[in-house]
Amino acid sequence: MNPALRVTLVQPDTAWEDPAANLRQVESGVERLAGRTDVLVLPEMFSTGFSMQPERLAEDAGGPTAQWMSALSRRLDAAVTGSVITRVPGGYANRLVWATPDGERTHYDKRHLFRMGAEDKHYVGGSESVVLEWRGFRVAPLVCYDLRFPVWSRRRNGYDYDVLLYVASWPAVRRYAWRSLLVARAIENQSYLVGVNRTGLDGNGVAHGGDSVVHDFLGQPLLELGAEPGVATVELPRAALVAFRERFPAHLDADRFTLQL
Repeated sequence: MNPALRVTLVQPDTAWEDPAANLRQVESGVERLAGRTDVLVLPEMFSTGFSMQPERLAEDAGGPTAQWMSALSRRLDAAVTGSVITRVPGGYANRLVWATPDGERTHYDKRHLFRMGAEDKHYVGGSESVVLEWRGFRVAPLVCYDLRFPVWSRRRNGYDYDVLLYVASWPAVRRYAWRSLLVARAIENQSYLVGVNRTGLDGNGVAHGGDSVVHDFLGQPLLELGAEPGVATVELPRAALVAFRERFPAHLDADRFTLQL
C-alpha cells in the first residue's frame, strides 16, 4: 500500500469548444510529470468548456478524448481524470472518465445537472455513485454542481473513501460558495478533498476564477492554485488520514440513511 498519493491539479484557461487546442494545452503542461504523479485531475468538460451543444460535441464512450486520456495515462504512469461530453443511451452525459495505465477506463456520470445553466435540458443525469481503488487509496469522483448536495457526497456509513474529488467549471461569481463548500465536504467526511476548476471566460462570457485546491481531512488547505492557469502536485499521506480517523471517529455517530433516487 502506498504511503502517499501524489495528486496533480491541472487548472487551464479552457478554449471554447476546441478539443484539439485543449488537449494540446494539457499535454504541454504535464509531460514533465512522467513517473512523478499518481493522479492527474482535469476540470469538468476540459476538452470543450461547459457547453450546451452536445449534439455537435459529444463523443461515443471510448471516443477520441477518452483514448487520448488513456494514452496520456500510459505516458505518465498515472491515472488521468476529468469530464467529457459523452453520447449515452437516451441522450448525452456529462461523464467523468477515469483512465489508468493498464488501459482500463471507469466512469461516473454527473448526478446533479445545473438547471440554472439549462444542463438538465441537454444532458441525462447519472444515478450510480462510484468509488475507485487506486494505489492503496479509495477515490470518490464527483462533478461540479454535485458539490452542493452533501448527502450524495456522503452516501455511505463508515469510511468508504479516502479522497473526495470534484472536477468543475465553477463560475467566479459564486467563488465564495465553491471555496466554502469544499472545506465543508472535507470536514464532514473526514477525507482528503480535491477540487479542480478552470479559469478564463467561456463562450457565453462567463468568468471562471480557478481556485483549484486540495484540503486535508480537517479542511486545512494543502495546495491552492489561485486565479491563474497552472499545474501543481501535492502528496496525500495515508498514515495521517488513518491516524486522525482512529483518534476522532465521528462517523460512528453519523445518521444512517438510504437514498431514494
